[in-house]
Amino acid sequence: MKNVTHSFVFLAHWPFAGSFGLNTDILATNLINLTVVVGVLIFFGKGVLTDLLDNRKQRILSTIRNSEELRRGTLEQLEKARLRLQKVELEADEYRMNGYSEIEREKANLINATSMSLEQLEKSKNETLYFEKQRAMNQVRQRVFQQAVQGALGTLNSCLNTELHFRTIRANIGILGAIEWKR
Repeated sequence: MKNVTHSFVFLAHWPFAGSFGLNTDILATNLINLTVVVGVLIFFGKGVLTDLLDNRKQRILSTIRNSEELRRGTLEQLEKARLRLQKVELEADEYRMNGYSEIEREKANLINATSMSLEQLEKSKNETLYFEKQRAMNQVRQRVFQQAVQGALGTLNSCLNTELHFRTIRANIGILGAIEWKR
C-alpha cells in the first residue's frame, strides 16, 4: 500500500508539459498503468479480499474449535477406556487368581482320588494274590490227597484179600451209618 501511495506522490512531482501528448516512454507508461490498475484493484478488491480473508479466518477458527472439542471428547473417551481397562485388568487378575486356586484344589482332589484308587488297587491286588495262593494250595492239597488215596488204594488192593476187603467195607458202612444217626 505504501508503494502505491509513493507512486501517486511520484506522479504529483512530475512537471506538467503544458499540453496533452503521447508519451512514448514505455517503461514510464507501463509503470503508471500498473500503478493505476493496482490502485483500482486494491480500492475495489479490498472489501472482497477482506470478506474472503474474514470468512477464511472464521472457518479456520471454527475448525480449530471443533478440533479442540473433538480432542476433549477423545481425551474423555480415552480416560473412560483407561478406567474400563483397569477394571477389566483387575477382574482378569481376580479370575486368574480364582482359577489358580481352583486348579490347585482340583489338583489336590485328583491327587487324593488317585492315591485312594492306588490304595484300593493295591488292596485288591493283595487280596487277589492271597486268593490265588489259597487256590493253588488247595489244588496242591487235592492232588496230594488224590495221589495219597490212589497210593493207599493201590496198597490196599494189593494187600487185601476179598475177606478183609468185605470187612473193611462193612466197618466203613457202620461208621457212616452212625454219623447219619447223629445228625
